[in-house]
Amino acid sequence: MGQAIGLREDFDGASLRRLARLSKSAPQARRLLALAQIYEGSSRSEAARIGGVTLQIVRDWVIRFNARGPDGLLDGKAPGKPSILNDAQRRALVEAVERGPIPAIHGVVRWRLIDLVYLLHEEFAVSLDETTVSRELKKLGYVKLTERPRHHAQNELAMEAFKKGALLPKWQRSGQASRRARP
Repeated sequence: MGQAIGLREDFDGASLRRLARLSKSAPQARRLLALAQIYEGSSRSEAARIGGVTLQIVRDWVIRFNARGPDGLLDGKAPGKPSILNDAQRRALVEAVERGPIPAIHGVVRWRLIDLVYLLHEEFAVSLDETTVSRELKKLGYVKLTERPRHHAQNELAMEAFKKGALLPKWQRSGQASRRARP
């Protein structure tokens, strides 16, 4: 059977309990309390019971605690999936967006996401979908702008006349009132 990994000597049970009280993270406090039991002479099985975990997880906590102290017992954020595009491909995407399409070459007069997907596939053999390209552009500081929709039969003259107030209703006084108003 292997030998237990020792804990750091710059802490003790009382200091870990104090840190657990001050912690804003419940999982970190639970881990600190389990390690405080070990400092105070309890078995690792007892610490595992207090922490609600197995012996292997207590061992992992001890390794993390020895390496980084109490902060090692905080839950870290998962790194997530790495980006498919590298820096050179991102620069090429930015240049293409800034330069804009050339209708004779690209066959479009403005970039759509699907056009940028095709461009990246042709140039770098990278398969992406529109959502991924949109996310990459957003990370690079670009936003999707669309023109306000317009009806094909809009009358510009009527719109201008309406804006200027030419079509405002004209109020007229009606004939005599049927009853006189009371004073």
